[in-house]
Amino acid sequence: MGALAGAALSGAAPASGAEGAGTARARTVAPGVEYTEFDIPAAKGTAHAHVLSVDLRDPRVGVGLLYPGAVGARSRVSAMADAGGAVAGVNGDFFNISEAQHPGVEPTGAPVGPAIADGHTLKAAVPDGQRFGPALPPSTTTRDVLGVGVDRRARLDSLALDGSVRTREGRVPLGGLNQYALPVGSIGAFTADWGSTSRVRSTCGTDTDRAAPCSQDTHEVTVQRGRVVAAADAPGSGPIAADTTVLVGREAGAQWLRKLSEGDPVFLRHRLVAADSHIPFRFAVGGYPVLRSGQPLPGLDNAVSAVRTAAGITDHGRRLLLLALDGAPQYRTGLTIAEVAATMRQLGSDDAFSLDGGGSSTLVTRDPGAPGVTVRNHPTDAPERAVANGIGVFSAA
Repeated sequence: MGALAGAALSGAAPASGAEGAGTARARTVAPGVEYTEFDIPAAKGTAHAHVLSVDLRDPRVGVGLLYPGAVGARSRVSAMADAGGAVAGVNGDFFNISEAQHPGVEPTGAPVGPAIADGHTLKAAVPDGQRFGPALPPSTTTRDVLGVGVDRRARLDSLALDGSVRTREGRVPLGGLNQYALPVGSIGAFTADWGSTSRVRSTCGTDTDRAAPCSQDTHEVTVQRGRVVAAADAPGSGPIAADTTVLVGREAGAQWLRKLSEGDPVFLRHRLVAADSHIPFRFAVGGYPVLRSGQPLPGLDNAVSAVRTAAGITDHGRRLLLLALDGAPQYRTGLTIAEVAATMRQLGSDDAFSLDGGGSSTLVTRDPGAPGVTVRNHPTDAPERAVANGIGVFSAA
């Protein structure tokens, strides 16, 4: 696992304490929330970490999804934290950041994986082959999430979409919910949560090749209050009303939607199903696991170093650690994913999860009495990249 394995972290350590870590005192952001920074000796040079330790046992502390009010949108972590009243936060999931392979198609800014905010499902995961970001480690998928349940415990899980579209013609599975990419041959649902961003990107690429051309066989149907009110051959854009769902089909899905006429009844259902836990998530964000039950996942990359953001779970889900590396030039070599797993384990994490990194890596905190948060690390995209979502830390104190 490189030079980091077994190495001591120098500087301050999170409140949970890590064997071998330094003993400098952490700064209190709010009761139950502490912030610290320290150096990490790594294979390609020293990295500098900024870490939040969040005690979920404290009833005054909460964790939730930061997002810009729509799935198909981006905003800076600091702006989302200030808008939501968070005392701290980090960036979240990887997202649809560019569309160089599809001329004329605008990137949506939408995240890759599932997203749940305040118990409300915002979106499901795109196919694995449509993911933006580094290659997924073996045994992981775009459906993997980090979240906090209604029991206030943090956990890792996998959330799959279970949904259907039913008409007089029959019933078909729903292939997507507010996703920038739909499985080939499927039908996806877009709700008011999507926002006004174009839905064209959802019909581009394939399940295994994000760069494949956009489908030439598409159809869109607008359903309002359970009945078809409009149809079009190409996916559209613009805001979607709260009582309306837009169904976008590609290939076989498009052919099935063409059977519908204005006034036809349409019945929709959708939910996210957890693979492991039976406790509803209050909040969930996408990424991929790197540590489970104290052991790094097999096949983690130990060659490519970069600025990273990650989350760790300790104390049986009662404490959440949020880490963002510094992107200042002297620290920009960063860590490999294998080194991230080793770091999170040394900080006491039983499970750990990789979030978007590089220019997205951002950690913010708000000083007591300050009107807004301050960016604590040095993002490589100065001053701060607009991202799809983030993890916000909230305090009732």
